[in-house]
Amino acid sequence: MSRPSLAPKIMSRILEHARAEGMTSGQHLPAQALADVFRVSRAPVISALRLLEKRGLVRSEDNRGFFLDQDAANLPVLAEEDEEAIYFRVADDRLAGSTPDRFSTTEFMRQYQLSRGRAQQLLLRIEDEGWIDRLPGNGWQFSETLTSPMAYAHAYDFRASIEREALLQPGFRIDAEAFAEARARQQQMLASFASDSRSAVFRANNDFHEMLMRCSGNPFFIDALQRANRLRRLIEYRITTDRSRLPQQAAEHLQLLDLIEGGSLPEAADFLHRHIAEAGRAKVALFNRDD
Repeated sequence: MSRPSLAPKIMSRILEHARAEGMTSGQHLPAQALADVFRVSRAPVISALRLLEKRGLVRSEDNRGFFLDQDAANLPVLAEEDEEAIYFRVADDRLAGSTPDRFSTTEFMRQYQLSRGRAQQLLLRIEDEGWIDRLPGNGWQFSETLTSPMAYAHAYDFRASIEREALLQPGFRIDAEAFAEARARQQQMLASFASDSRSAVFRANNDFHEMLMRCSGNPFFIDALQRANRLRRLIEYRITTDRSRLPQQAAEHLQLLDLIEGGSLPEAADFLHRHIAEAGRAKVALFNRDD
């Protein structure tokens, strides 16, 4: 069976990315950079940009690429973004234990009343994010995830330990471009946290912490963090409905960047440990409350 087009999903993600970055009319939308952000090839990104051009949201220039044709604040919400509601229903159902470990595409279509094309598109997104695996034939299996408050708390204890140590590694080096991008994104979060989707909030937080791990120069740190992040994704989606802590989170991320750029790595490492540990305690309390 042929793989359904990713272009409709990428269209929505391009607009979400533009809004998250606070882009303005005329800003460049580099296809390869977007492909890297979304972890896809350039082909579906180009297709999505051309579809957005037909809608008058993007314009192209010969030999220069694609450009946003209006301010991100004025971009519409596409019908394709209705996928978000179904996506989070699947996540909530899984966390509640109301879905089987293994299922077929047909069973998934029936449960969520989707066409085959929309079901496959949604399953591919979930597969890309690492919480289902494809089985031989037409089947799927949910990956291991955290489902208990104790396991979730242990994940935060683990993160606090390894992320502090990563900052103290002899090979830690500031990536100036990545730091500037992280700073801009966290500042944008302060303005948009109330309206960003749950997946955008999770992605912004993940990207920040994973960027710091890459600066350690030790790939085992980033591998360990990425696995922990995959395991906690569904719980994070549930509790992100409470956004009260997000401004503090973004402000602390900015303070952490200041400490690192100021050369205070031991102080920054201790600050990062407290930041993660306190976030963990607050989020475990939210998880227990929701239960």
